[in-house]
Amino acid sequence: METVGAAWLVRRVPVRGRAARLGLALLGSLALALFAKVQVPFVPVPLTGQTLGLLLLGAFFGSRLAAGAAVLYLVEGALGLPVFARGGGLGYLLGPTGGYLAAFPLAAFLVGWLFERGAGKSTLTAFLALLLGAAAVYLVGLPWLGLYLGLGVRKTLALGLFPFVAGDLTKAALATLAVRRWGA
Repeated sequence: METVGAAWLVRRVPVRGRAARLGLALLGSLALALFAKVQVPFVPVPLTGQTLGLLLLGAFFGSRLAAGAAVLYLVEGALGLPVFARGGGLGYLLGPTGGYLAAFPLAAFLVGWLFERGAGKSTLTAFLALLLGAAAVYLVGLPWLGLYLGLGVRKTLALGLFPFVAGDLTKAALATLAVRRWGA
């Protein structure tokens, strides 16, 4: 009997036409919004489930669809929909977490691209690809946070990276388990 999971559905159901892709992108953006509400309050950047959702989107939807869902999520938030961890609005995107959010399409695309090239074939390569996707969020998030708060490198890392490493390792491990269970 074949596994029936998200990857099975996305790979086997023909996604033809703009309406079908937009529908899946909307579902992906909704998933990100739901994952954003799973959070541990932390200042100035909350610890949320968004990264886990982002990694799963990349692995299961592929590079372009996952990046599209992430862009749609950002547009929804910029328009004021309360999809982010602490609300929505353009001001939210310009705040301390704006750089992390801006990196979501890049991270989703990267994970999808790696999985399209076989990263999901082993547990180790899946975990490393997912961890790389989580790390991509920091490429934009950390410099933005440092500039926004006027901090030096050490203080920026202390506030915007170190408290989140264990959580990101856990999220990458959970996403790896999902990928290995449902195939990507």
